[in-house]
Amino acid sequence: MFAVIETGGKQYKVQEGDVLAVEKLNQEEGQKVTFDKVLLVDEEGKTLIGTPHVKNALVKAEIIENFKDKKVIVFKKKRRKQYKKKRGHRQELTRIKIEKIVSELKAAPKTEPAADVKKEAKKPAPKVKEEVSAPKAKEVKKEAPKKEEKKAPVSKASKAPARPKAAKPDKPAAKTASKKKPAAKAPAKAKAKTLKKEK
Repeated sequence: MFAVIETGGKQYKVQEGDVLAVEKLNQEEGQKVTFDKVLLVDEEGKTLIGTPHVKNALVKAEIIENFKDKKVIVFKKKRRKQYKKKRGHRQELTRIKIEKIVSELKAAPKTEPAADVKKEAKKPAPKVKEEVSAPKAKEVKKEAPKKEEKKAPVSKASKAPARPKAAKPDKPAAKTASKKKPAAKAPAKAKAKTLKKEK
């Protein structure tokens, strides 16, 4: 049997009797600690995964000691800038011993309420659909005649003024063309007369 617990922002796989180092806990040596953030429990091949935590699952442990981890060197440098910085860091940790994993693996009671909730949810759904569908049909019927009435007067008004405007510009264009033609012929006749006189 094993479990996965969360502490100090990290996850650890633990079994009964394991000794491991975790992020520092604010407890003294010899005190008992209980981890309630259990993400997963496996017992005799049956696995229970939490969402995000498993309900009614605990991991009990005893604090052995608080200590500091090995020193880590933090060195910073920027080339050609005469910048160097060297620092050391020792992380504070707590060594614990896992004593007991408490869990309740009961799949049957958890599946039954889920099924009942689905059945209850399905029953009121058809009533809601019937109520919603009826007003929509009435609204559509009311809106349809209003749109047709608005379109009819707009189309008559737009067609009436368009025809006379198109007819008026055609007539002056024809008149101007006819006036320009004789003007173009007159100089040609004058040139012919001048040629005859010269001969």
